[in-house]
Amino acid sequence: MAGEWKSQPLSSLLAEGRGISYGIVQPGTHLKNGVPIVRVADIRGGRIATDQPMRVAPEIEAAYARTRLNGGELLLTLVGTVGEAAVVPPEMKGWNVARAVAVIPVREDVGAYWIKLALNAPEAREMIFGRLNTTVQATLNLKDVAQLPILLPDEGERERIAHILGTLDDKIELNRRMNETLEAIARAIFKSWFVDFDPVRAKASGEPPESICRRLRLTPDLLALFPDRLVDSELGEIPEGWEVSTLGEHIEIFDSKRIPLSNREREVRRGQYPYYGAASVMDYVDDYIFDGIYVLMGEDGSVVNEYGSPVIQYVWGKFWVNNHAHVLLAKTPMASEHLLLLLKRANIAPFVTGAVQAKLSQGNLRRIPLVSASARVVEEFAKLIVPFFDLMRSREEETRTLANARDALLPKLLSGELRVKDDKADVAMKEVAHG
Repeated sequence: MAGEWKSQPLSSLLAEGRGISYGIVQPGTHLKNGVPIVRVADIRGGRIATDQPMRVAPEIEAAYARTRLNGGELLLTLVGTVGEAAVVPPEMKGWNVARAVAVIPVREDVGAYWIKLALNAPEAREMIFGRLNTTVQATLNLKDVAQLPILLPDEGERERIAHILGTLDDKIELNRRMNETLEAIARAIFKSWFVDFDPVRAKASGEPPESICRRLRLTPDLLALFPDRLVDSELGEIPEGWEVSTLGEHIEIFDSKRIPLSNREREVRRGQYPYYGAASVMDYVDDYIFDGIYVLMGEDGSVVNEYGSPVIQYVWGKFWVNNHAHVLLAKTPMASEHLLLLLKRANIAPFVTGAVQAKLSQGNLRRIPLVSASARVVEEFAKLIVPFFDLMRSREEETRTLANARDALLPKLLSGELRVKDDKADVAMKEVAHG
């Protein structure tokens, strides 16, 4: 049983010549071509988000060679959302980390993945949250990280446990990558049709229809829907027959369905539906639970992507939000998936206001200009991309099932309640996955 397993302080399991370190204290402002760094917000669900990293000046990063990543290290969040851990993939070699992230170089014979798993054992979690300094913001000190107890079953047991949980993690990661590929395809089609106007430019240049269809992967019927010339507009050149409009003409906003403060004292249920928004806890009542496919747009304009857009999230099913998110649904014929792709490219930054806290109001949201294609083009675009998102949704639902199975297995395996042999690994996985 787990009581028979030895535990050692994390400091005794480090790679020779390297210690646990925190990263760049003052990274300065974002530099477009700078060195990418990992922040606390980038580490979620056991993985590191790499799509929108902060980048720092090379001369600033050079002073923190001790935390420059080689791949294979374990990262642990120290401030705010404490205790999130992820293994650095090889392709992140050369990155660095922020002050609130610890870099833990683990001995090869133990492996960073095992430490990541062992940090979920009750003894380790109790120490992590028992040692927090919460005077200003939850903070974990490096000296406490070094003392964290790490369970060390024999090598064979570690390998069997890691095999079961790693198989689930690998499938979750595969689903994530496949979904990223599908969304990238949808983004590329959107850019070609609605940003670069490739079909229109090709027809205007006199390129033969057969060549256009082959190059842009269009059917003749689809190509026929696009005009053959561009005309001037207040937003620059746009396809003839298309119009300049505003976002407000194409969306419904459901902010009025938020939970009133007066209703927070009503009898409520917690934890049944996903929560989206900035606050950590909020009561809700069934009358204010959304249902459907929506795009959630955070009002906090201080967190923006490369196009200057606030954080945007596409969700489906039942969920609830607080007062720091707009809930949008596209009006037909535009699909909400089309709306998502549009918002991720829109230049929203000029419409963000607020001297103290950046905010995007409903009024400003509605004023954002855009180019409106013909209804037929919009309808055909929906037919193309909605199946992509349906497949993404299916994979996401499978991922949640796999994650639930992993999270149920993890404590049973680390406590010794469930012991596995090589030939029983798949059986144990299936038993937990199905309840």
